[in-house]
Amino acid sequence: MKTIYCYYYNDMADFETVLVLHRLRCIGGRRIVAIAETMDPVTSQSGLRYLPDQTIAGAAAEEAEALIIPGGPINNRQNAILPLIRQMQAQHRLIAAICFGPQFLARAGVLDGIRYTTSCTPEHIAALGVHDPFPRANFVDQRVVEDGGVITAQGHAFVDFAAAVCRHLGAVTDPVQEWELFGKVKEDPHG
Repeated sequence: MKTIYCYYYNDMADFETVLVLHRLRCIGGRRIVAIAETMDPVTSQSGLRYLPDQTIAGAAAEEAEALIIPGGPINNRQNAILPLIRQMQAQHRLIAAICFGPQFLARAGVLDGIRYTTSCTPEHIAALGVHDPFPRANFVDQRVVEDGGVITAQGHAFVDFAAAVCRHLGAVTDPVQEWELFGKVKEDPHG
């Protein structure tokens, strides 16, 4: 069974990845493994508590088909996931991040040569008074952007994000199935 890593961290926007993880597990037959910095419970923005399956230190890029990262607060000191992101990229594994989640890809250097999107605007960064990790010249204002084995999405596009990840991984194989699973994220296959 193929494995998908999902990065858990405090204040993550869990709702942004629930649909994609559900579809990958139930339709795509993937094993979902929650990774975090420690084995301590993680509390999401919704207030739900999640238990990691293993630590980032125990995760190996060659054991996973993809890494999915939900959005969450900008934290330039939260970097334990960066080596795994770089390993996943080097091994041509899918890396998918939504909303503010692409911040980790930016700090890992993954976004330096590819197009990406995020919900995190320069104005938001300025209001927070933190360093902007994003290479803004590569930003594209679209709901979902796929480039170089990386899928990024704006937070409101979590259905489109789920469809893009499932398509990329072959978890949905035809337009009718995609329509039934995700609603109208592309043109209606029946006209």
